[in-house]
Amino acid sequence: MAAMNTRQAQTYNGIRWQVLFSFIFSWLYQSASAQLHYSIFEEMRKDSVIANIAKDIGLEVKELSLRKPRIVSRISEKYFYVNLENGNLYVKDRIDREALCEISESCFLMFDAVIANPLNVFSVKIEIQDINDNAPTFLQDVIILDMIESTLLGARFLLQNAQDPDIGMNSVQTYKLSDNEYFTLSIKTGSDGSKFPELALEKPLDHETQNIHELILTALDGGNPVQSGTALIKIVVTDINDNIPVFTQEVYTVSINENTPINSTVLCVTATDKDEGSNGHITYSFSKISENVLLIFSIDPTNGKITIKENLDFEITKNYEMSVQAKDGGGLVTHCKVLIEIIDVNDNSPEISVTSLSTPIPEDSLPGTVIALIEVHDHDSGENGEVDCHIRGAVPFELLLSSGRYYKIVTAQAMDREKESSYIVSILAADRGIPSLSSEININIEISDVNDNPPVFMKPSYDLYIPENNLPGASIYRINAFDPDAGDNAKIVYSISNTNTEGFPMSSYFSINVETGDLYAQQSFDYEQHKDFQIQIVARDKGSPFLSSNATLIIHIVDQNDNAPNILYPSTESGGSGVFEMVPLNSQQGSLISKIVAVDADTGHNAWLSYHLIQMSEPSHFTIDQHTGEIRTSRVFQEKDILKEKMVVVVKDNGSPSLSATVTLSLVVTDNFQQMIPKLSNQLTSEEPKSNLQIYLVVALALISFLFLVTVMLVIITKCKESKSSTSFGSYNTNLYSQVDPRMLSKYNNGTLTLPYSYNVCVAVDTSENDFRFVKPDQNITIDNLIDADDSGLGNENLNKIFPSSSLEQVSLKRWDSKATSAA
Repeated sequence: MAAMNTRQAQTYNGIRWQVLFSFIFSWLYQSASAQLHYSIFEEMRKDSVIANIAKDIGLEVKELSLRKPRIVSRISEKYFYVNLENGNLYVKDRIDREALCEISESCFLMFDAVIANPLNVFSVKIEIQDINDNAPTFLQDVIILDMIESTLLGARFLLQNAQDPDIGMNSVQTYKLSDNEYFTLSIKTGSDGSKFPELALEKPLDHETQNIHELILTALDGGNPVQSGTALIKIVVTDINDNIPVFTQEVYTVSINENTPINSTVLCVTATDKDEGSNGHITYSFSKISENVLLIFSIDPTNGKITIKENLDFEITKNYEMSVQAKDGGGLVTHCKVLIEIIDVNDNSPEISVTSLSTPIPEDSLPGTVIALIEVHDHDSGENGEVDCHIRGAVPFELLLSSGRYYKIVTAQAMDREKESSYIVSILAADRGIPSLSSEININIEISDVNDNPPVFMKPSYDLYIPENNLPGASIYRINAFDPDAGDNAKIVYSISNTNTEGFPMSSYFSINVETGDLYAQQSFDYEQHKDFQIQIVARDKGSPFLSSNATLIIHIVDQNDNAPNILYPSTESGGSGVFEMVPLNSQQGSLISKIVAVDADTGHNAWLSYHLIQMSEPSHFTIDQHTGEIRTSRVFQEKDILKEKMVVVVKDNGSPSLSATVTLSLVVTDNFQQMIPKLSNQLTSEEPKSNLQIYLVVALALISFLFLVTVMLVIITKCKESKSSTSFGSYNTNLYSQVDPRMLSKYNNGTLTLPYSYNVCVAVDTSENDFRFVKPDQNITIDNLIDADDSGLGNENLNKIFPSSSLEQVSLKRWDSKATSAA
């Protein structure tokens, strides 16, 4: 036990010096190479320091917590780790070189050292050096040799060699045979450098003297200290068998694909023996083979066929070496070596893994922004392991080779979240084997919103129609704007930008709900005061900084029938005493006697006026035109007809409900105004005792003679003008305006009459008189001397002095109702 402890101590002392040497070697090697190389011995203790990797890749200790170096590898990360406090690379677990690399001359563990902020990758290669941790062993503890007694002196017998998984000097270096008088031991070196013990006969055998010889064969390695293994050689001396089997080849070499099916024959070894009978019967078997080879291959003992028992995998083992022995019936044995090379086939698809991913990303990210880092790996070798990688489909990203098998996904162009809020990036990796194998991975990348879109109205301007006399405080309209952004960037606040109109604050007329866009009327509107409003609605989002836009809202006040007709002529301001009109007794049928002139402050249909008689004597001598208000005689007067006729005229508009106004007219028929004066005075006195008409009758009597002469002169002048007018202008209709569609006239609505142009017009009472004149257009229509003359021959200006209640008024009108004028 003490010797064993001393041996272990010596081994570990040797390891320490070897580790120190490996560190110095790795430091010198790193200085000349961009790749990090280290060399360590196997079986190092857990948490042993290999090197300060942070210093070797140029990192300060204070940067370790930020850069966070880490190991990326499928194999190496279970054997090594990096301490983030000091940057040292440590051994994480026991490393057995023989388990990793078997009998390979060189053994390496490789991994990638990945650091962040900024991202970088370094390749690290660690060489695992062998130590003498395995003693030589024989495949069989007892080696049985059958020798005939006639074996010649100097005959040599090749023995089974010992196995040592160590390499170099730590493997088997020599053999030693126990002391005996019959045999000596020599070492034979094969073509591949392997050493086989060879037993030589030095003294003739005598089956009758000693039929069994037992010898101890010891195998020694070259380690420090030396380790050894033993096997018992049992030599059975048999009767004469003077020929040993001979293989056709000393070394058999074959190459097979890794996808060769199970039970397929790899090759067939053949040996011959010149002996006959049982001495010439050959049996084949494996003599030098590891356990993993026994699991995969088998040999037929009769014919020497080597077949496959399990699936082959090039990525696990690339070569197999085995020793086959041929033994005849006499116990003579010969050996050959079989080398099997595994040929790689493209049986592994590339593997894609996402090392890091940043999502979501802002939509205003600049081109070239790194989104993710991916690793692509293929277990195959050669072209079968060379991988091409690209992004499938049209996406605003591109794939850039970072280092080795790492790729970066970066933005290739500007993005717009409103058009595409997320992308599925499909990455296809295909190797260069035939046929090519590929794999695909989908990465979901979300786009986060920035406030890059202002609110948008559906239209730049809106027209709204509301009736006058609306309910104050009621909602009259909802205006909406749309913001394609998301979150607070899409939340909209509404406001009215106009501060006042006509000197009054806009808030006294309208208010708006800041969240919903509902517009409210703060007061009841009157069409006759305000016909329209124009306000600016501002929509502002809640982004930072905020964006806004505006729209114009034109509010039209729609007229309602809230104004009754206003009778301008004859005047109704005489206190209810009525209006008198003088009608000549010799008037022809259809003669124009008078005309009712009325206006309505409303517009459109509400201002269309009609004239009706609601009270008059029976039978009546007069009619009224429903559309123009003209009063004409219905027949020729007789001497026996009544002198005076009273009528009540009602003027109605076309609204719903209809509004109206009335006026009372007293028509006096006579051919002699001097004779009528006393009668009229009596009648006026009896009907209106409190009236002041008597004073006017006395004045009229004094002037009647003069007025009669003037009337005759006016009639003559009128007839002359009528003859001249018919010659110059032909026949003209009394309707001065053409028929106009009221829907068209509503466009120019600004009062009772809605024509696009206004004229100063002089209109005669009698439509048969076609004297008229046009004056240049003006904003206000003034009708001077609306009633200028009549057929009675008595000037109306004289009647003003005699009968004030029936006097003609000079009327100033701003607008004529389009329908009333058209109907006239």
